[in-house]
Amino acid sequence: MAAQQLVEPRNMPPAPGLSGSTLRQVIHTSVGGSTLRVRLANTFGDGPLAVTAAHVARSLGGSAIEVASDRALTFAGADSVRIAPGALVTSDPLDYAVPALGDLAVTIEIATAPGAATGHPGSRTTSYLRAGRWASAPELAEAATTDHWYVLAGLDVVAEGAGGAVVTLGNSITDGRGSGTNRNDRWPDNLARRLQADARTRHVAVLNAGIGGNTVLAGGLGPTALARLDRDVLAQQGVRWVILLEGVNDIGGARDSGSAAAVARNLPLAYREIIARGHERGLRVYGATISPFGGSQYDGADREAARQRVNRWIRESGAFDAVIDFDAVLRDPAEPSRLLPLADTGDHLHPNEAGYRMMADAIDLALFIP
Repeated sequence: MAAQQLVEPRNMPPAPGLSGSTLRQVIHTSVGGSTLRVRLANTFGDGPLAVTAAHVARSLGGSAIEVASDRALTFAGADSVRIAPGALVTSDPLDYAVPALGDLAVTIEIATAPGAATGHPGSRTTSYLRAGRWASAPELAEAATTDHWYVLAGLDVVAEGAGGAVVTLGNSITDGRGSGTNRNDRWPDNLARRLQADARTRHVAVLNAGIGGNTVLAGGLGPTALARLDRDVLAQQGVRWVILLEGVNDIGGARDSGSAAAVARNLPLAYREIIARGHERGLRVYGATISPFGGSQYDGADREAARQRVNRWIRESGAFDAVIDFDAVLRDPAEPSRLLPLADTGDHLHPNEAGYRMMADAIDLALFIP
């Protein structure tokens, strides 16, 4: 999954741009299966997006694909599709051996693209862009590279057995800031690996709905968690569980004691709405505590008090179906308002790869046993 947002000017596609070009993007699967569908989006476009061809293949690293595995995707039986502004399209089901924890390359030829781009800037995965029509090319030599996703919204896999998906709804910590490019070492990635290694949960997919800079209530980057709940959680295929890790940017954006206190009052109300709407769909909603940010740009006594108040509510209210205590996992026992040094990227807000592994290891897999 790639949670969609309007791409900011600094994250727009490099030359030659999307129009008249081929875009190859690599995605990392969680579960495997025998059938797939690819979702493409023009959610924030100010004009139509014309796709003349779309293919899927196993990735061999970089822009290279395994040619024998290359297959064309169709849309209502056609090789091409025109996506209206604000719309999302899903390819026809394709019989395809999807590897668990494997890399697939989705290649799309774009005839025309709107000026306003829909994408996911925090891909932490390199994409390849070359002028012309190259959907089946073994490799995109001389392609421009960019560490962002565009147009691609997600991959649906028909898993064997009693499958289901967990959506991780969050901000840059869920999106993986601080993890290495092309390493797939975010905490949801590590959770997916743990789920695959356990026979009880190997049919559970992980859908990463993190957006860097995201908030629950207002402001931030991308639609707020409340505004995108339908799109990024409730509308996802096979979703059965939600892990909610949001709120640090709301708290960090509070500039005085009054606004910090207001955020601390309003976040639980928003959490209750997310829980209620999830329960209406039969989902189990798990609340994750907000990790420490002492020493970061968000540091401050009022904001720390707000974090503590919100975390206390998450732990003690009983509103969530379960609590995942990331704060307890990541905090420094000597200075509980700060991240453990070994888990800190250095900005004192985002965990590093070791921290992301600690987060995933702290999640009880029994939460995902039907």
